Amino acid sequence: MFTVFRAAHAAAFASVAVAMATSTLAVAAEPLLDESVVTATRTAVALDELTAPLFVIDREQIERSLAPDAGELLRTHAGIELARTGGPGQPTSLFTRGTDSNHTVVLIDGVRVNPGTIGSAALQNIAPEAVQRIEVVKGPRSTLYGSDAIGGVVNVRTRAAAQRGFTGYVSGGRYDTVNGGLGGGWQLGGTAGLGFGVDYRESEGFPTLVDDTIDRGFENLTVNLAAEYAPAATLDLRARAWRAAGNSAYSVTVFDPVTFAPGLVAVDQDFENASYAIESLWRPRGNVDVRATLTRIEDEIEQNQDNAGLAPPPHDFLRTARDGLELQGDIRLGDANELTLGALLTREDTQALSYGTAFDIDTAVNQFFVQDRAVFGRQSLVAAAGLVDHDTFGEEPVWNAEYGIMLPTATRLTLATGRAFRAPDSTDRYGFGGNPDLAPEVSRQIEIGLRQTIGTQHSLYANAFRNDIDGLIVFVFDPVTFDGRNENVERARIEGVELGYVFSGAKWHARAEVTLQDPRNRDTGERLLRRARENYVLALERVGARVSFGADVSYAGDRHDTAFPATVTLDSYVLVNANARFAVSDSWSVQARLDNAFDEGYTLVNGYNTPGRSLTLATRFAFK
Repeated sequence: MFTVFRAAHAAAFASVAVAMATSTLAVAAEPLLDESVVTATRTAVALDELTAPLFVIDREQIERSLAPDAGELLRTHAGIELARTGGPGQPTSLFTRGTDSNHTVVLIDGVRVNPGTIGSAALQNIAPEAVQRIEVVKGPRSTLYGSDAIGGVVNVRTRAAAQRGFTGYVSGGRYDTVNGGLGGGWQLGGTAGLGFGVDYRESEGFPTLVDDTIDRGFENLTVNLAAEYAPAATLDLRARAWRAAGNSAYSVTVFDPVTFAPGLVAVDQDFENASYAIESLWRPRGNVDVRATLTRIEDEIEQNQDNAGLAPPPHDFLRTARDGLELQGDIRLGDANELTLGALLTREDTQALSYGTAFDIDTAVNQFFVQDRAVFGRQSLVAAAGLVDHDTFGEEPVWNAEYGIMLPTATRLTLATGRAFRAPDSTDRYGFGGNPDLAPEVSRQIEIGLRQTIGTQHSLYANAFRNDIDGLIVFVFDPVTFDGRNENVERARIEGVELGYVFSGAKWHARAEVTLQDPRNRDTGERLLRRARENYVLALERVGARVSFGADVSYAGDRHDTAFPATVTLDSYVLVNANARFAVSDSWSVQARLDNAFDEGYTLVNGYNTPGRSLTLATRFAFK
C-alpha cells in the first residue's frame, strides 16, 4: 500500500501572530519574542517576525492541564471549536475558523496524518503525555501543506526526542478512567540521543447516545520513539515514530426491517494510527540547509461486528497507507531574506468496506512550492506559490501573500490573502453515495490583523477575516428514490473577528478571547452545522514554585445540527474547568483537574451525550 504526504502549504500568513502559549485550563506566559516556530513557513521564524495568526501550547502547559486528549488541549482557543460524538475516545471533529472538520491539516512531527478515507485526523487518539508541543496556524496553508489546509494546520511535536532522564505518571477519574505512562531518554556522548515514551489509557465511559443505557468505553496504548545522530557538524540524522492503537465502543441505531422500529445495538471497533519519519539535514554551506525526509502514515479502523446486523461479514473497515518523500532547501540571502524551495511526493493507498460499498484506490500527489520571506527593519513580507499535481484532479495552483509592519506606536499591522483547496477523499468519490466526478473545494481568504503590546506584561490583538469556499461537497438526498450521492453544490462564506487580551506577570497569567463569526451557506442562507456565531474564553492561572492553580470559563453560542430530515438548534452552554498542582519535591508532584465544575448539561452533536462533572487525580515524577 503506497502512501504519501500531499503537502505544501502557504508561506507565512496574515494577521497578527497570536504570540501566546496557553494551557487548556488556563494561560501561561506569553512566549518570548525570540522563541521560534516552524509551522507557519516550514522554517524556524521568531514569533515577533511572523505574519501568521498562530498559538503555541508547550510541555509545561500540557502537564498542568491534565487534558485527556489533544482535542481538549485545543478547545479553549480563539477560532477553535470541537464536536464529539459521545465520551472518552469517541470521534472528535475540529472546526478551525468555521471551516469544515476536514479542512484542517493535522501533522505529527511534521507528517500529515489526515487519512485518505474520512479526511479528519483522530485527535481523540493523540495522548497528551506523548506530546511535547503543539503549534496551530490559522488560515489557508495549501501552498506548504497541500490539500485540506483551508482552515489551518495543527502541528503536534511528540515528546520522545526531548526526553532526557525518566518521567512517569498515573491518574484516575470519573467513568472508571485510568491513565499511566513512562518515558525516558539518553544523551550518548555529544553526537547521539535516544528517547521513548509509553502511555496507556482506558475508560468505561458513558452511553454515547441519549436514549442508551450502556456505558461505552475505550482503551488506547501509545508508543513514541525518537533517535538522533550528528556524525558531523554539517549533518544531522533523525528518526521519529508514533503509534496509537486500541479499541473504542459505541452504540448505533438500527431499524427493524419489517416494522421499521428503531433499536440500539452496542458495537465496537479496533483502531490504529501511526506516523513514521526518517530525516537528514545537511548544511553544505553556512547559508544553505538541505532537508530530505521519508515518511509513512497508517490509519486503520476495523469494525468487530457485522455492522449492527445491516450487512453480513466481512466486517466493515477503513485503511489508509501513505508513503512520502519531502525535499526542502532553505537559502539565506543575507540577514533579511530567506528563500525556500520544496517538493512533496506522495503515494497513497486507501481501502474500505462500508455498508456493502467497497473500494481500493491508489493515488499519487506531487507538490512543488517556492517561498520568499524577507524582513526589512520594521517590515516583513512573505510570498509563496505552489502547484499540486493530483493524478485524479490534475494541477491545482495555490499561493499566499502576507505583509506585516511594526508601527511607531508598538502596534503590529498584518495583511494577508491566499488560495487553498481540498481534494475529495476516496470515500467522497467511491464510498456510500460516492461520486467519481467530484471537483476540489476551493477557498480564497483575506485577513487583516492588529497586535498591540502595552509595556512588558500586556498585549491586545484583533484579527478580521473572510473566507469564501466554492464547490462544497455535500450529500444530496432524493426523497423520492431514497437515494443520493455527493455533489459540489454549495458555496460558503465565513466572516469573522477574533479579539484577545493577554496578561503575563511573574506568577499570574490571564487570557480573554472572543470569536465572532458568521459561517454561512451562501446558496441556502443557512448557518453551517455545529458552528456557533460567538465563542468566549476567560482563563486565569497562577504558577508558583510549589503550588500552581488555574481555571477557565468558556461560552459557546447556539449551533445548528442535523435532525433528519430537518435541522435542530443546539442550546448555548457555559463550561467551567479548574486545575491545581502541588510540587511535593523537585521530582514529585500531585495534581487535580475538575471538568464541567457546575455539571452543565450541553450538546455538541445532536443525539449524543456529553460528560458531566468529572474529577481527575494524578501524580507525576521525574528523575535524571
